[in-house]
Amino acid sequence: MDSFSSPSSGSSSSQFSTEEFMDQLKTQLAQAYAEEFLETVRGKCFEKCITKPGSSLSGSESSCISRCVERYIEATGIISRAMFSAPR
Repeated sequence: MDSFSSPSSGSSSSQFSTEEFMDQLKTQLAQAYAEEFLETVRGKCFEKCITKPGSSLSGSESSCISRCVERYIEATGIISRAMFSAPR
């Protein structure tokens, strides 16, 4: 039986389980965000920027990918700040 399914015998063990759950949730969210970032970069930036797939990137392809990634990071930051600063 894991710590989430066992009955708690007091507020301190219940609080510990809540904190443990929140830590696991934060870790899973961070992993999901990282996967989403990689998928977006791969799906959108590569499609947009790589015109002739080959063994290396041209200068324009490299610049395009850099700009695309920077824009995505900036947009993600704006969205995150808006979400976390919104009234609850």
